[in-house]
Amino acid sequence: MSLEPHRWEMTAVSEPLVRNLFDPSTPAADEVMVEIAGCGVCHTDLGFYYDGVRTNQPLPLTLGHEISGRVVAAGADAAAWQGKAVIVPAVIPCGTCELCQRGHGTICRAQKMPGNDIHGGFASHITVPAHGLCEVDEGRLAAAGLQLADVSVIADALTTPYQAVVQADVQSGDLAIVIGVGGVGGYAVQVAAAFGATVIAIDVDQAKLDAIGEYGAALALNAREFSGRELRKAVQRYAKENGLRTTEWKIFECSGTTAGQKTAYGLLTFGAHLAVVGFTMDTVELRLSNLMAFHAKAQGNWGCDVDLYPAALDLVLDGKVALAPFVEQHPLDQIQEVFSAAHDHKLTRRAILVPGE
Repeated sequence: MSLEPHRWEMTAVSEPLVRNLFDPSTPAADEVMVEIAGCGVCHTDLGFYYDGVRTNQPLPLTLGHEISGRVVAAGADAAAWQGKAVIVPAVIPCGTCELCQRGHGTICRAQKMPGNDIHGGFASHITVPAHGLCEVDEGRLAAAGLQLADVSVIADALTTPYQAVVQADVQSGDLAIVIGVGGVGGYAVQVAAAFGATVIAIDVDQAKLDAIGEYGAALALNAREFSGRELRKAVQRYAKENGLRTTEWKIFECSGTTAGQKTAYGLLTFGAHLAVVGFTMDTVELRLSNLMAFHAKAQGNWGCDVDLYPAALDLVLDGKVALAPFVEQHPLDQIQEVFSAAHDHKLTRRAILVPGE
């Protein structure tokens, strides 16, 4: 191993993270050990650390679920992965249970989420099931001007909205609306546009709205400038003026805020599909009968089907989704400072923590 195995562990809510050396477990027959190239810092990590969202495995625990790296050891049944560059799924289904066999791996009851069910990616190494690993073509990666650490965020920030777009059956000619365009929402805009939709971006941060206009948003609306009804009218007006349907909108709530969820629900129209992508612990009061009256649907989005990872990666390597302008690498040893900056909304790009000696 080129790096001395170490990881940063959360011991209690908001208490300083602790760097510990550890002996990586020898992979079981169906497991691999990955030397981590990078691990993205997600809103979920901050929820565990600052807000006390409960992890499935008791503390101390290493957080981090957006992981890319290289397989440096493999069990007997996973030997074909030895030496390969990979993305580790943020939610790893078992692959063998009845749910998995029926194609429902995202609700597999034996699934493992790094940084929640098992020690995660804010470390030098991780041992994980081989099922669902996504191989990274390093030649294409280099041609795209990216490093292996950069594609770590595909494991959640990109694949989560990618699956939401697939589940919403977004097609050319659709009107897609993304609420919250920082992080996951920014990729939702790009993916929906890549699928042929005309995309409207909604946020309260004008800088984010200005930026996303260069990456797939046909219209950017600042929610601070509209009441709920006015915002809905603005979207309807844009649809009519541009020959788009005023029914069957594909709405993606990515902000993970009470205000964002209320905004998204208020935009329901006949035949709409509301994808709930962002997460908040807050309770939102809604009139569920609107779903009935509009014959609309609302669908949650947990993780991503591992079979969708290669296609999501292809969007990046083919230049259809821009990754580099939205990520920034930091040394893993600066994890405490990076967490603080992310929590205080001082980062303009998604942080990727890169292990060092």
